[in-house]
Amino acid sequence: MYPALAVLKALTEAQDGRLRTKDERRRTLEISDPSSIVPGQSFEVLWVGGIGSMDADLIKREGVPFVAIPAAGVHGVGLRALPYNLWQVGRGFLAARRLLHRFRPEVMFFTGGYLAVPVALASRLPGTARLHPANLLYVPDIEPGLALRTLARYADHIALTAEDSKAFFSPRNPLTVTGYPTRRELQSWTSETARRVLNISPEIPTVLVFGGSKGARSINRALLSSLPDLLAEMQIIHVSGYLDWPEVESSRAGLNPRLKARYLAYPYLHSEMGAAMRVADLVVSRAGASSLGEFPLFGLPAVLVPYPHAWRYQEVNAHYLAKRGAALVLADADLPTQLVPTVKGLIADPPRRNAMRRAMLSLSHPEAAESIATLLLRLAPMQNKERN
Repeated sequence: MYPALAVLKALTEAQDGRLRTKDERRRTLEISDPSSIVPGQSFEVLWVGGIGSMDADLIKREGVPFVAIPAAGVHGVGLRALPYNLWQVGRGFLAARRLLHRFRPEVMFFTGGYLAVPVALASRLPGTARLHPANLLYVPDIEPGLALRTLARYADHIALTAEDSKAFFSPRNPLTVTGYPTRRELQSWTSETARRVLNISPEIPTVLVFGGSKGARSINRALLSSLPDLLAEMQIIHVSGYLDWPEVESSRAGLNPRLKARYLAYPYLHSEMGAAMRVADLVVSRAGASSLGEFPLFGLPAVLVPYPHAWRYQEVNAHYLAKRGAALVLADADLPTQLVPTVKGLIADPPRRNAMRRAMLSLSHPEAAESIATLLLRLAPMQNKERN
């Protein structure tokens, strides 16, 4: 969701004539066809999500038109759930076809997920193909999911987070390494403002522990069981997720006043997440796709704990960063015994953290959202020419 919102923000700036110039970016974006980017160029956007999507309220709060259609996954589900899920896919396909006839898109942007499959297939069938919507895929993880690999054969262009992802696609696929698109507001925090808002001392090392909006129970519990030991040497920003928040509040209440002042716990952070990453000396987190974009943006050394009960995407992401010296990988099962010595060892070794920070920064693509927006805007004129 957040990568797509970042790209949408860049598109909006293009529409307003405010797309950042080459000199305003930390890295350059070469535009081979500048005529494809027209300041003031107008366009309509429609966000398609699944019925019951947790992201719907946030998308609507951003002022983005949102339509929900039926959706369900079929990869890795049990035999009992498969018939119902296939029925939902069929319903989603029919709903997508009706939606495409009504909205008549010129370009469709996919970031993965099972919802993308019925929408993309609906655009290719007789009766809809005459609309000629171009397809741009964005691959957030190093290894593309099944949906994105399925859709690659229909893609007009594929944007990648990293060079390593090219190995998963055919040489015939048009590929561009753009990096992971990050929200502009993440970078708006200075260290001083972030410390003031979060009440962080500049004199003590700071560790950010993060498990996502739902949290990561194994990370949360390993941390909570070790709080007095860790807080004796550092301050901790703990973003626990909502599911474990009562347990976090109970653990915080049991700390003495000195340690409690060093333990800054939140169920979730929205705009302040940039502040937390700005002041952190180290992050402990899962290895979702955002770790490939947001941690490099801040040069944030990481201890990554891939989620063990899913396909290997997080494992691949974590080892991509580790091989480049930007992160350490810790197995989920080893958290109870290895979390404390790993975190303490890194906090006590500033030269090693500085080397990891430099490695992270070398992987940063702060212009990624603009790069993907540029690809989308290039595809739209191509579709106009075909229609004419």
